[in-house]
Amino acid sequence: MGKVVVWLGVLLVVGIAIALSLFYHSLNSPVPDDAKAAGKTVADFPQTTSHAFDLMDGGVALDDDERQGRNTWLLWTAGDQTFWDRMAQHGLGTADLLKTIDSRLRNSRFKDMGLVNQPGFAQATQADEYGLWLDTGAQEDGVDAAVYGKPSGIVGLRVYPNPKFDDAARRQWNPQRYYTDPNYYDDPNLVRPYVVGMACGFCHVSFNPVKPPDDPEKPQWANLSSTIGNQYFNASRIFGNGAAADSYAFQLFHSWAAGTVDTSFIATDNLNNPSNMNPIVALPARMTVAHEEGIAGGALNFPGEQKRMAVPHVLKDGADSVGLIGALSRVYVSIGEYSQEWLRDHNALVGGMPQHPFEIARAQKNSVYWQATAERVPNLAKFLMKMQGPKLADAPGGKAYLTKDESLLQRGKIVFAENCAKCHSSKQPPVDLPSTQQQYVEWMRSEVQKPDFLENNFLSTEERIPVDVIQTNAARALATNAVRGHVWDNSSSETYKTLPSAGDIEVQDPFNQSTQKFHAPGGGPGYYRVPSLIGIWATAPFLHNNALGTYTGDPSVAARMKAFDDATQKLLWPEQRLGPASIPRTTAESYIQIPASYLPAELQSLTEAGFLNIGPIPAGTPIDLLANADLDLSDKDKAVDRVKLIAKMQADLIQIKLKHLDSGAAQAVLGNLVPDLLKISKCPDFVEDRGHYFGTQLPDGDKRALIEYMKTF
Repeated sequence: MGKVVVWLGVLLVVGIAIALSLFYHSLNSPVPDDAKAAGKTVADFPQTTSHAFDLMDGGVALDDDERQGRNTWLLWTAGDQTFWDRMAQHGLGTADLLKTIDSRLRNSRFKDMGLVNQPGFAQATQADEYGLWLDTGAQEDGVDAAVYGKPSGIVGLRVYPNPKFDDAARRQWNPQRYYTDPNYYDDPNLVRPYVVGMACGFCHVSFNPVKPPDDPEKPQWANLSSTIGNQYFNASRIFGNGAAADSYAFQLFHSWAAGTVDTSFIATDNLNNPSNMNPIVALPARMTVAHEEGIAGGALNFPGEQKRMAVPHVLKDGADSVGLIGALSRVYVSIGEYSQEWLRDHNALVGGMPQHPFEIARAQKNSVYWQATAERVPNLAKFLMKMQGPKLADAPGGKAYLTKDESLLQRGKIVFAENCAKCHSSKQPPVDLPSTQQQYVEWMRSEVQKPDFLENNFLSTEERIPVDVIQTNAARALATNAVRGHVWDNSSSETYKTLPSAGDIEVQDPFNQSTQKFHAPGGGPGYYRVPSLIGIWATAPFLHNNALGTYTGDPSVAARMKAFDDATQKLLWPEQRLGPASIPRTTAESYIQIPASYLPAELQSLTEAGFLNIGPIPAGTPIDLLANADLDLSDKDKAVDRVKLIAKMQADLIQIKLKHLDSGAAQAVLGNLVPDLLKISKCPDFVEDRGHYFGTQLPDGDKRALIEYMKTF
């Protein structure tokens, strides 16, 4: 029986990459989106100037264009409700937004999921006609439910009737089983009464640092910022709500720090690389340091694209380098717009198959939702241009945290000029200034003391820095979805696609702590763009993965400052960091679980409690040891090696189960697999809180002065 299970496991893992590529099919024929197929046009999706959200963002004054832009940000789902419904049906139990909006969770939504409850809504006192629990409240004034759906009670999620919920689906619908029975709710044929769409605000709206709510479970519109970024977002409770602790999917989601999400989970790049949601602020200042890059191929189909143009580097790896309009347009596809085409370009969850570029020209021709989004993007850009960063002096009690010692603050400015401004100031010397280090420092010392130095300063140069220089965890930098020929090919510049290798990255073995070199691939990966420091007092923990500092889960000014102090201590005194202890590991014995409803009849007899379990994966296993494995089977030579390793891995894991090995013995068996898994790892860099050691050699007094100055950003 053991050998049978081994080979069935091999066949299953390989088959997942082929047979369970649920949406991956011929690219030859054009496919319309739902709106086009229904005969709709852009005229059926008008923009709205609703004033429903005027109290947000400090009550900033907006004209009608800018207000339409904010409404797009908060309300427009661009047809992605179809995608999220497919994920609920075919996502192997990983994401069902209809369960996320369960009203019985409302009173602890922020605490448990980090989500923002929509003001004006309340917890349901009874189920609706379909036995579902939905928040109660009124449609926003001036917001057409036919265009924007109904409010879910969570900012950024919208509810639409499911057009597939016909009489046959109604007869099969059982709300009790939907909430309690995995064999029912994991059925890919289950049709739900509603579909849930996602707007950009779902991830980007959170509490305004200068006007925090009295109760984060009951915010008012005045307490919310459209673009601060949700640093409390708990992806494991949102997207892993159907998984138990013995599921590897559960373990993977729980490895993501609060406030982070792996936006390359779909389309997968076979890398576990969650990153935080940076504030979107000071875009006019950001555009002053946008870099001129070469644009070619499908990227030229974006409106206004030129063969050479100045572009900001929006994503952390600097990949979406085709301008602000292109970057905003791509975001909607990445959360599900025109999924009828997008899901043909990659194997959504598992990878292992060659990707194809999502072609802008196809979207412009075959997607009414794309066309409607294109009309909205200019106003969206106008709105985002108005967003400014929060100042600690404007927060309640904030001035008490600012030093009154002018000499200390003055020293902090000088330390910043000498050690930080080279990367973290958009104000730089004129190009004709002699470039010696001494002349640069003298110019910057003078500049930083000017009263307007922080005005219109993005506090970043937008440069791409090789990861071997910055030394932070390399996973996000090594993302491959935007390289030539991959899914986001049309959303990256020719300059990005021809970047040289960042060189050798020193990584640490997660078991014996030895170090080795990993060579970064060329052609785009291997870099991080310099993050802005605007409002840094409000956005701790630090680093792209929120690994540096202690998460407080509290949006009050006092809690933000506690998190800031902790993060800056660990930033400048690296001996306080966790080091190897920051490696995310499984917390329990777990299995890769495939719901029985996804399996052919021949494998049904191997299921237990409705799942086929591949494992066990011992407790204490580094999450990324498996999550970063390159499962590309498109290359025949590479595929042979992968299949051999899969067979070896499954055989060893089964021995753990058959011999009832304890944790120590199970880890020893896993150690037999480590060298092979490291060989096929796309990123064998496991330590999360390493890197950015700039300034760590300064005297303690200078570090403290620098911290005081950073509070004023």
